[in-house]
Amino acid sequence: MKRRLIPLLLLTLLPLGRAEAQEARTLFVQMPDSILPLLTAVNRADCIDFLDNHMRAQVTNRFGTHSEMTQLTPDYVAISMTARSTWQMKVLPADTTQVICTVATACGTACDSRIRFYSAAWKELPTEQFLPAPPRMEDFLMPKPDSVDTYRYRDAVQRADMSLVRMSLSPDNRTLTFIFDTPAYLEKEAADELKPFIRRALIYDWKEGKFTPRHP
Repeated sequence: MKRRLIPLLLLTLLPLGRAEAQEARTLFVQMPDSILPLLTAVNRADCIDFLDNHMRAQVTNRFGTHSEMTQLTPDYVAISMTARSTWQMKVLPADTTQVICTVATACGTACDSRIRFYSAAWKELPTEQFLPAPPRMEDFLMPKPDSVDTYRYRDAVQRADMSLVRMSLSPDNRTLTFIFDTPAYLEKEAADELKPFIRRALIYDWKEGKFTPRHP
């Protein structure tokens, strides 16, 4: 137990310059348990310790199953929480401060995500402040091609009776990708009819302290 607590103590005692260089890892360790209740503070510190020592960052979580940190950069964390769920965190600049963005994704037949924003002190912030125009289901639909029968197009689109969207934060840049995963939830015939008429991915860029859609 003492060995496991060492990384946590060291991170809280890092000098200011080093803390800035490792902001994601510092914020991750200091995160309240209520944000990610499946992992303990020791779990989070161990994940970083294992990666720093070029080891697989797999830990036994509160449920007695395995969670694994799969990626860590100065501003990004990615974790495979369970066999069917993931969690991402990105540290983003906003005016003179920083904003933490998290994306939790759960998968069954299809995947669906939830996005949250926090201050550097892990106070939850209004989502609409940083994602003022999230994509609607119709944003994923392409206009009807002239070559396609109107009734065929309408029938295919009407099969998408539920909006399931998988979100992904990039480890390499400040983008947020929305992937329309509803076809995975539909029966194969309905999915095959719908797929020609959808944009499966929409990309948002972080600009001036918020995510805005990238226009073609």
